[in-house]
Amino acid sequence: MDAETTLLLVDDDEALTKAVQLYLAHAGYEVRTASDGVEGLRKLQTLGPDLMLLDVMMPEMDGFDVLKRAREESMVPIIMLTARGEETDRIRGLRLGADDYIPKPFSLREMQARIEAVLRRASPSVGRELSGNQEVYGDLVIDQDRWEVRLNGEKVDLTPTEARLLFYLAEHAGRILSHNQLLSAVWGPEYVGNTDYTKLLVWRLRQKIEPDPAEPRYIHTERGMGYRFAPR
Repeated sequence: MDAETTLLLVDDDEALTKAVQLYLAHAGYEVRTASDGVEGLRKLQTLGPDLMLLDVMMPEMDGFDVLKRAREESMVPIIMLTARGEETDRIRGLRLGADDYIPKPFSLREMQARIEAVLRRASPSVGRELSGNQEVYGDLVIDQDRWEVRLNGEKVDLTPTEARLLFYLAEHAGRILSHNQLLSAVWGPEYVGNTDYTKLLVWRLRQKIEPDPAEPRYIHTERGMGYRFAPR
């Protein structure tokens, strides 16, 4: 692990924070902490971490409010820590822009594995070959080598996972890709079966690139099968 990889843990549970900080520091990460949402947002700006671990249940400003504010200014990967793994919390977090979630209680080994998976997805050079291709679909430009997407000439702010999903769909334009194909290729084989990820990430992409998300031009749902990138 790169010793310069910095994680920001935002959680008001002091005992958990100390345990996580010690474990992840031993694994080679630099771990900074914040005990509330306001401090977490301030450190997000000043530290520029590689990944944020964000607890949902915090006083004054909960994790969802922090996530919304964070997404207004940063595409840093964010993993939500959700109490009891409540489905509503998971869905809300993914819809608001989280890259992953870990239900409490969790093992520290599981947390490390999730962090590594999200950081892999956040690296533009991992898992793809640079081809020099820039695909233009009307007003939408997908440039994988520059790791960017432009709509009407303006750069679209995508999280690393959103970008990977869109790139993979575009690489297989015209083909129907199942939820499990997408999960295995974009998230990793350990995520197969977790269709919430694909459903909510496609929803997020449509909000960002579709002229009318209710009538998609680019990403089409093939009911009972999956999704197909087929620009009209």
